[in-house]
Amino acid sequence: MKLSVLIVNHNTCALLKQALNSLINACNGIDYELVIVDNASADKSLDMLTKHFPDIHVIANDTDQGIAKANNQAIRLTNGEYVLLITPDTLCGTDTITKMTGFMDHHPDAGGLSVRTLTPQGRFLPGSIHGLDKPWTAFFKLIGFSKYLSKTRLYDRNRKEWVEEFQTAEVDILNGNCMLLRRRVLDETGLFDDRFFRYGHNIDLSYRIRLAGFKNYYFPKTYVINSESIGMPKLSWSYIKYFYGAMLLFAFKYLLKLPQIKVEPIPQLLPSAYDVK
Repeated sequence: MKLSVLIVNHNTCALLKQALNSLINACNGIDYELVIVDNASADKSLDMLTKHFPDIHVIANDTDQGIAKANNQAIRLTNGEYVLLITPDTLCGTDTITKMTGFMDHHPDAGGLSVRTLTPQGRFLPGSIHGLDKPWTAFFKLIGFSKYLSKTRLYDRNRKEWVEEFQTAEVDILNGNCMLLRRRVLDETGLFDDRFFRYGHNIDLSYRIRLAGFKNYYFPKTYVINSESIGMPKLSWSYIKYFYGAMLLFAFKYLLKLPQIKVEPIPQLLPSAYDVK
């Protein structure tokens, strides 16, 4: 099978229905499977799936297992050559998935891929490129980890080599809204770390993909639309616990004994050219 498409849902019934319609349309002509993991939704998500998408495989958890663990549940049950992880608030363009899998087919060094992301109003989301929002950027600068993210350019953002919206490039971190992963790379790196309950799971896995010697790419020749509708209130205790807890977990995981990224025969951790030919 070519592709396994996985969505983790939690109380996003209307958004999920729209996302599924766009995905099914985008997967036309592709040998694929689609799995939804529902994390104990209290809305009508499960009823909607039964009524409108009866052929889709649904894993219904009794409790909220978190995003990383739920994704792992689905990955273990699927067997596609590629694994597409997409959030319920993200819509695909008609040719998005065909172009994404085509890029991966032609770049065997690629462990993962993310694409250009727009808001429903057409505004470009910079997180498409570096996969980090401002708090994570500030955190990595604070702990001195940013020097290990050379392709993200957390320093000197105005240099001419900085990745632009329409520039295909190697990046450090994949955008968690839409990540296409090569399964054989996951077999080598391992799946998501279950401890990243709500945030940071994509950052951790993206870094491990690079540690394993593979590359992450940003591919702007197609797009997805993200409504930015999923998230916790930033002043809530749950947000503080999961968001900043993910930062602390990442720091303890890597800074106590920092792994080295091996790129042979180039010396480790040197920045490379951005253009992908």
